[in-house]
Amino acid sequence: QVQLQESGPGLVKPSQTLSLTCTVSGASITTDYDYWSWIRQPPGKGLEWMGAIHSSGNTVYSPSLESRTSISRDTSKNQFTLQLSSVTPEDTAVYYCARGRTYTGTYCLDFWGQGTQVTVSS
Repeated sequence: QVQLQESGPGLVKPSQTLSLTCTVSGASITTDYDYWSWIRQPPGKGLEWMGAIHSSGNTVYSPSLESRTSISRDTSKNQFTLQLSSVTPEDTAVYYCARGRTYTGTYCLDFWGQGTQVTVSS
């Protein structure tokens, strides 16, 4: 089974950098042509895809967040990380990591972590 788990601080101050780690088990983040992805959901709003790091190490980001977002990985720990800089209260959300794949021409997120609440507040 593929399992993902988010971890990191639940509270971040405005203007600081939000940093989260996703630990993957049951699959390698370096194989299988997968996109290891970050998604968030602000309170009362829909899901927003943020970006992903491919098994090859290449990254891709949502245009609206690209300037503030960095996704990296630690292959020795089978982990990938999210850094979102210059955060504001509007960045308050539940943050999810997930596995993404292209399947029959469609990008699908088939395995998800449980999500972690991150609040941006002083």
